Amino acid sequence: LLAWLLATTRLSMADDGAAAGVDPSPSSPPIHPAAPDNPPIDAASFTHTPYYCEENVHLLCKELIRAGLADPAGNDLYAVFVSNEEKKIPLWYQKASRTNDGFVLWDYHVICIQSRRNKGDVLDLVWDLDSSLPFPCPFLQYIADAIQPLAFGDSIYGRLFRVVHGPLFLRSFASDRSHMKDPMGNWIELPPKYEPIVAEDGNTNNLNEYIAMSTNDVGDLESMVNDVYRNKHGVVINETLLPVFFSRLPE
Repeated sequence: LLAWLLATTRLSMADDGAAAGVDPSPSSPPIHPAAPDNPPIDAASFTHTPYYCEENVHLLCKELIRAGLADPAGNDLYAVFVSNEEKKIPLWYQKASRTNDGFVLWDYHVICIQSRRNKGDVLDLVWDLDSSLPFPCPFLQYIADAIQPLAFGDSIYGRLFRVVHGPLFLRSFASDRSHMKDPMGNWIELPPKYEPIVAEDGNTNNLNEYIAMSTNDVGDLESMVNDVYRNKHGVVINETLLPVFFSRLPE
């Protein structure tokens, strides 16, 4: 996972927005819903290797299950790959940032969303080991603060979200970490110390199948809330659908 950081990128982003007649600032001020009943959990208690967010989330899902913080089969967990066709996605409150607002322009990012129901109430949480927001963070707060829905319209910075059901993700995902090597075979960022993740079917590398996404992949909402439980690579939703998608999932 590589980042295009800081002022030069951000200025370029603002210039592109101005050229297209778009306002690069958030479309609405951040909303801060009530914090969850349970106090934040120490993110340091989870395995984390900088720039390997896909593997961090894979291990995070397993640990949430093992610790009894998630359904025993992981049915309330979803791995969410954030990217777009240009591999340029703005996020805020990121620990890797060098700016006060935590701004980073990632090529892709991966988070875990836990979607729970309690007597009709929706209790959705975001687990992002790379975020400086509360851990876990209420879903709506994460959208408002980290994603900050933008007034970019159809610009190249619009985010897409590949939502993969936890049990499918844990069985099917694999990475040999080759994307983190330069043409000479040297590590761009040091890899985790544990062995690479191999899928149950023996596949050793399918990361690109998860991070490759386009607006053409976005389907209708009602179909996707069912397909997410059947498709190995989940479903792709856009920024408009993101706030409502998880509320439509069956209890």
